[in-house]
Order: sequence, then structure tokens, then C-alpha cells
Amino acid sequence: MKALLCLSAAAAGLPLLGQAWYPKNNFVIGGGLARPRGDIAAGMGDTGALSIGYGYRFLPNLQADVGLDTAFHAAGVKDYLYTGFGYQRIRDYEFFIPFGGRVILPVRRFWISGGAGGAYLHYSERIHQPSSYYRIDCPVCTSRSGWGYYALASVGGSIDRGGHFRLSVTAKMYRAHTDGEPIQDIPPVETKDKWLFLGPELGISF
Repeated sequence: MKALLCLSAAAAGLPLLGQAWYPKNNFVIGGGLARPRGDIAAGMGDTGALSIGYGYRFLPNLQADVGLDTAFHAAGVKDYLYTGFGYQRIRDYEFFIPFGGRVILPVRRFWISGGAGGAYLHYSERIHQPSSYYRIDCPVCTSRSGWGYYALASVGGSIDRGGHFRLSVTAKMYRAHTDGEPIQDIPPVETKDKWLFLGPELGISF
């Protein structure tokens, strides 16, 4: 966290490195690894993750961000519920909604960035739906949620001459308190949760 703040402060104090034009609308999609830590480390394990996000770059070096990160089956829930459509599987999903900003330091076609902000976390068990036209209730599915913050660091570069497509590698850290119902081995008490997301991202800017 201290390193990210130092990066942001240093980038903000440097002069702009020659960008007459810069993309204001920035979309990203990525994947990678989600690693739980803190009080939930014993009840959840490393798993795959998917991320989408949008950033509005209102100044060459400043961008406002919002996104959605999803971790899949970190708690290892593998239950089934008998319904009118037979047995339907139940799995757990972890959702993260970050909202904040970042400082961007561009260097020709490359850049580094660091950012931070608030975050909402929601873990839930979900039943497989047999059809998009009919939804099955899941009375045994549980959920828990809470608020916290995140910090990130990213490095990347443009893959086209116009700067509309880019590849980057991003590390993002979440810290939050969650509370609610039990999910697998996570007890029904407030926990101090930590997560690390790491992986590549593909961006489209205009």
C-alpha cells in the first residue's frame, strides 16, 4: 500500500511526458489468479478470476475507475438441490466492486499507474438455472458481504500505433470486513478479509 501511494505521489509530481492526445474512455477485460488471505484464508483457496472495468481519464495523468472482479468457487462449495428440474448444482462466487481513481505516468507507448479507492464485496452461493426464461429459488443458498478498500499497480503498453488497444499486467489488493451467513467453512461472524488479484488485461481506449 505504501509503495502504491509513493508511486501515485511521484507520478503526480512529475511533468507530463508529451501527450497532446490521450484516450478519455478506457475499457478493460482480464483474468488471472485470486488469492484469499486474512481470516478467510483457512476457508477459501486460490482460484481463477475475471475482471472488467471502465476508466474515465479526465486529465492526462488522472483517471476515475469503476469495475467488477469475480472469483470462482474459492470456498469450494459443491452442493446440489433437488428441484422440479431434477438436481441442480450449487456453487459459490465472490464479487468485488471497486470504485476510485488512479495516477497514470505515460512514457511514449508505455505507462505505469497506481490507484486506490473504496470497494464493496459480496460472496454468495448460487444455483444453476436450467433456463434463462425460468428462475429457480434457492432457499439453502447463503451469502455475506461488506465494505473495504482496494489498491492497485499496473504496467503496460499500446499494441497498435493509434494507442486504442493495449496490454497490461495488474496487481490489485482488497481489504474489507464481511459479515453474514456461513459459506462452506467461513463461519457466520464478521471476518477481516484480504484478497490479491494478479493477471493480464486487454484494454480498448478511445
